[in-house]
Order: sequence, then structure tokens, then C-alpha cells
Amino acid sequence: MIKALIVDDEPKARSVLAFYLENKIEEITQIREAESVDQALLMLKTFKADIVFLDVQMPGKNGFDLLRSLDRPQFEVIFTTAYNQYAIQAIRFSALDYLLKPVDPDELRASVNRYLKKQGSEQNGVLYNNLIQNIAHKKANEFRLAIPYQDGVAFLSLNEIIRLQGEGNYTNIFIKGQNAVLSSRTLKYYEEMLDEFGFIRTHKSHLVNPKFVSKLMADHDVLELLDGARVEISRRKKEEVIRQLPVRN
Repeated sequence: MIKALIVDDEPKARSVLAFYLENKIEEITQIREAESVDQALLMLKTFKADIVFLDVQMPGKNGFDLLRSLDRPQFEVIFTTAYNQYAIQAIRFSALDYLLKPVDPDELRASVNRYLKKQGSEQNGVLYNNLIQNIAHKKANEFRLAIPYQDGVAFLSLNEIIRLQGEGNYTNIFIKGQNAVLSSRTLKYYEEMLDEFGFIRTHKSHLVNPKFVSKLMADHDVLELLDGARVEISRRKKEEVIRQLPVRN
């Protein structure tokens, strides 16, 4: 039995999401609706929601203000938002879930499935705190990237990440001055997030921060990094990689 609270100032958006939850998501047995952050905070005092579907942009207080108002939220948040690149970046960098409006029922099902897999996780509090800190920055390149892994959560600035190496459905993230961490996200997931920040996909298994490239080897199929690692460049990516590199030797 899962209890859900929908927080959205648009009646139609609440109605559509409630319909999908009632008719498509059999695990959700109780649904409440709030049209504002203040109303939601009042409801949460008596309605112990397991999931809060939280609109990002609302008049007055927004979805992030709700999180700021709570010390340790005891529920999972799935953000709902019209396309807002900055907000989506902040949410993704914080390893949190979101749905684009209008909500697609298949994507809703996938989000609830992800919730079911990590149900009971104690990491949410620190992830929400990281999101609030990210939103406070004026530039997305100042965000901290949250990497949940077996022993906890690593919070990294982009300038600390040397490279990422895909291993099936997992990604090894190599960090300046620290041990690598193994993320349960795919390399493609990180490529989509980090592409606009200059990270280079050199090979199907490698994503590199160009700030840590020290040398392009003479045959142009290997990069040497400042930590001594050597990363392969695939033949079909060679021209693109060379064009993006800060070094040409």
C-alpha cells in the first residue's frame, strides 16, 4: 500500500496525474491533492505520504520551497515539471527523479518502479539537501553531482571528475585525489548529463574530462591523462575527439 500526494497549482494537471495513478499504478491505494506548498505542508502533518508528486513551478512558493520547509522528509519526491532545463539539471545532478508534463503513463510507471526498487533508502535526505544547494547556484557548472554507491553517496564538483568508464549497466567514476566510485547508472546516462559541460565520449566505454588530458599520443588513438591513465579513442570518434581537445600534441 502506497500513499501519494499530488502538489500542483493546476487543477487539470492534478486531475490527469490522479487518473493515471488510480488506473495504471495498482500499488498506490490512497491519493490526496494539494494546490499549494502551504496546503501540502498542512496535509503532510496528518497524511503520511510515501510519494509526493511535486510540481516545480508554482506561484508563490515553488516545489523546492517545500523541501526547504522540511528538516528530514520522510517521503520520496518525484518532481513534475514543464520543460525547465535548469531545474531538470539540478534534479538530475542530485540523483532524483522527475516527470515532464504532460505526464506520460509509461514514464510514470517507470518512476514508480524506481521508487519500489529503492524503497526504504536512507539517502534521500542528503540528496534533497544537495538539490537545495544546487538550486542556490546561479550556474549549472557549479552544481555538485550526487553519486549514490554501495557505501553511501559521493558529492562531486565537475572539476574533480577525471573520467568515467562504463561497465555494462554500471559506471566507474575516477576522481582527483580519491578512490573511484562505482555508480549503478549507465555511461550513457552520464554522457547525456555531462555533454554540455565539455566531457568527451572517446569510446563506447569512456567519457573524459578534457581538463585532465595531458597528451594525445602520436597515433591519435590513445589519450594520456594527468593521473597517468591511458584511454582509448575509437576510430569513428577520432576526428571529433581531436577537435574537442584542449591540447594538440
